Amino acid sequence: MLMPKKVKHRKVQRGGRIRGVSNRGTEISFGSFGLKSTEAGLISARQIESARRAMTRYVQRGGKIWIRIFPDKAITKKGSEVPMGKGKGTVDHFAAVVRPGRIMFEMDGVKKEVAEKAMELASHKLCVKSRFVAKDQE
Repeated sequence: MLMPKKVKHRKVQRGGRIRGVSNRGTEISFGSFGLKSTEAGLISARQIESARRAMTRYVQRGGKIWIRIFPDKAITKKGSEVPMGKGKGTVDHFAAVVRPGRIMFEMDGVKKEVAEKAMELASHKLCVKSRFVAKDQE
């Protein structure tokens, strides 16, 4: 799974609700087809890996897939039945912050129908609503 090699601060603050739209990574740069987020949320490294596997399996290792998001936010969790207080929990997993309009995955080297079905399978693995986009229709 994806995770940073080294971080400046081991535990980061949660932050409030994710507001606004994405201003970077909103256009298809590498491939011909993409999966674009239509809502904000945190996508865990497990979800990214699961979506990647679903796409790769469907295209039967054909074409090329790019992952345009990276989980760099540490999400902490306290153990079960731990009393209140006693500090912040340990890092449980990493997540990527996604805003509406962000291209999360790109694909090239396959037909549009195949790419669309593969992206649909990937979108079922993610916790944010998303839509299929092609380079010509952007």
